[in-house]
Amino acid sequence: MIRSFLVVVAVLAGALLQGAPPASAHAVLTGSNPREGTVLKTAPKQVTVTFDESVALVEDSLRVLDPDNRPVAEGDPRHAGGRGNTAGVRLSSGLRQGTYTVSWRVVSADSHAVSGAFTFSVGKPSATRATAAPPPAVEPAVGALYGVGRYAAYAGLALLIGLAVFVRACWRSATAALVVRRPFLIGWWTLFVSTVVLVLLRGPYDSGGDLGGVIDPGSLLRTVESRPGLALLARLLLLAVIAAMARNRRPEQMPGRRGLAVDGVLVLGLAATWAAAEHASVGIQVPVAVASSMLHLLAMAMWLGGLAALLLTLYRAPVEDPLPPMAVTRFSRIALTSVAVLTATGVYQSWRGLGSLDAFSTTYGRVLVFKIWAVLVMLAAASYSRRWTARLLRAPAEERVLVTAGHGGSPPATVTDQNGGDGSGPEAARRGLRRSVLAEVTVGVLVLVLTTALTGTETGRAAETASATSVAGQPEVSLTLIPYDTGKNTLSGRGKVQVTLEPGRVGRNVVEAIVYGADDSPVTIPELRLTFTLADQRVGPLDAKLVDERGYWGSDTLNLPIAGTWTIKATVRVSDIDQVTVEKTVTVNR
Repeated sequence: MIRSFLVVVAVLAGALLQGAPPASAHAVLTGSNPREGTVLKTAPKQVTVTFDESVALVEDSLRVLDPDNRPVAEGDPRHAGGRGNTAGVRLSSGLRQGTYTVSWRVVSADSHAVSGAFTFSVGKPSATRATAAPPPAVEPAVGALYGVGRYAAYAGLALLIGLAVFVRACWRSATAALVVRRPFLIGWWTLFVSTVVLVLLRGPYDSGGDLGGVIDPGSLLRTVESRPGLALLARLLLLAVIAAMARNRRPEQMPGRRGLAVDGVLVLGLAATWAAAEHASVGIQVPVAVASSMLHLLAMAMWLGGLAALLLTLYRAPVEDPLPPMAVTRFSRIALTSVAVLTATGVYQSWRGLGSLDAFSTTYGRVLVFKIWAVLVMLAAASYSRRWTARLLRAPAEERVLVTAGHGGSPPATVTDQNGGDGSGPEAARRGLRRSVLAEVTVGVLVLVLTTALTGTETGRAAETASATSVAGQPEVSLTLIPYDTGKNTLSGRGKVQVTLEPGRVGRNVVEAIVYGADDSPVTIPELRLTFTLADQRVGPLDAKLVDERGYWGSDTLNLPIAGTWTIKATVRVSDIDQVTVEKTVTVNR
C-alpha cells in the first residue's frame, strides 16, 4: 500500500514537472525603451522599462546617468501609461552624444526587491564614468537583519501553534500547560518582536536605503501603505487578539465549538499574512498556491512546534505526573498527518517554483534539494521515535510490583521493578524517545533555516525566465564577459571584454565588443581581435574582423554555420609590446 502510494506520488511529480507552464515569482525585466546596447540617432525624451509582473516604485527606482556620471532624469519614476508592470522617467532636454547608463531597482509583487542596469548611446558609444553594474537590491546590513527577522518569525509561529495544539489535542492537563507556558510566551514574544522589526526594516528594504531609514517617518508611512506592510500589521493585530484570549482562558481548558472556530480563524489568519506577501501571491494558480502555502506553513508549525512540546514534556514533566504514552501516540498521529500535508503541498510548490527538472541547477533548486534531504533525515529520526513510542505502549503502564512473603510474621514486602524486568520498561523507552525527538528538533531547526532561505530566493521558474527572456519585436542578444590581464599595471592593463552577439544564433551575427578597464569604465586600446572556434566539429577559427568604431569594436560579417558551444578567443593589445589572448565559451542556438 505504501509503495503504491509512493509510486503514484512520484509519477504525479514527474508529470507536473514536465508539463509546467511558464510563471515567475520575482519580477523579470522583459523590455526597455531604449533597449539595451542600442545606438540612437537622436536623444530620447524618456526611458521606460517593462517587467513580467506588477512592481512597486520608490524614489530611486529608475536612474539615468550621462557619460560624466551626472543624473539626467527629471522627476520621480512613474508607471508608464498607468501600467503597473512598467517604470518610466522623463529625461532632460539637450542630451549630448555618448553612452548613458540606466540603473533600475523595483519591488516585485511577491515583496522581494530586484535590480539591474544597462546602457544605451546617443550618436555613438563613448567612454563613461558611470558603472553599468546593477545597484544592490538590498543594503547588506538591512538584508541580513531582515533575514534574521523572517527566520525568528517562522520559529515563533512554530512554537505558538505547535505548543497550543499539543496541549489541546495530545495532553490536556495542568502539568502540560505548566511545562509549555513559558515556551509559549517565548514563541508569542518572538513572533511579535520579529514582526515589529520587519515592519521597521521594510522601508529601507524596499528603497534600498541603510538602517537609518528605520526611523524615517516617510519610510514607515510607505510601508503601511504597501501589501507586505499591511500583512505585517495584520499579523500584529492577530497576535494582540491571541494574547487577550490567552489571558482569559486556562491553557488546559478545552474550548467549545465557538472557541475552536475562533482559534481556527486566528491560526488561518496568521498563516495568510505569510502567503499573501510571498511567492504564492504571484504567478500561476494564485488561489491554489495561497491555500497550499498556508497548509504547508501550518503543517510545519504543528510538526516542529509539537516536537518542541514533546521534548519539553519528556524532560520537564514531574516524576509523579510523567508524560503518558497515549499523549505520545496522539502526537504521532498529528505528526503523520502533518508530514502527509507537507508532502502533498511540497510537491505542488516544488512544481510551481521550479517548472522543470532543469531548474534544479538554479539557486532555488539547490536549496530545495538540501531542504528535501533535511526533511528525509527528520523522517528517519521520526521512525525511531515511533519505535520508542511503541515500546512505551507495550511497557507496563505502571511500575511492576513484585510481592514477596514476609519473614517472622512481618507483612509482605513490595519490590518495585522500574525497568519492567528486561531493561525495556517505561523509563528506558522514555530515554530513547528523548534522544530521537532531540535529533528531530535539531534537524528541524535546519529545515526552518532552509525554508527561510527558500522564501527569500528567486524561484527556479523566475531564474530560467530571466535567462531566457526575449523581448517581442527586439533582436535577441548573447552577452559574454571575458576577463583579461596583460600584467601591465595600468588602467587598460587588465579588465574585461564585453562581447555581444546579435541574435546569438546560427547564421549571420552582428558583433559588438567593448573593453572595460580595471575600474570598470570603457577604455581605448590599439587592437582587439576575436575568433570563434567549434572544436568538436572542427570549424574555425573564424575571424570576426572587428573594426574600431571609436568607443566600441564592431562587425556585421560574422557567420556561425553550426549550433553548439563555441570558443571565443580574444586577443587584447594595450600597447606596442603588451598583449594577451584569453578565451571563453558561448552557446549558439539554432
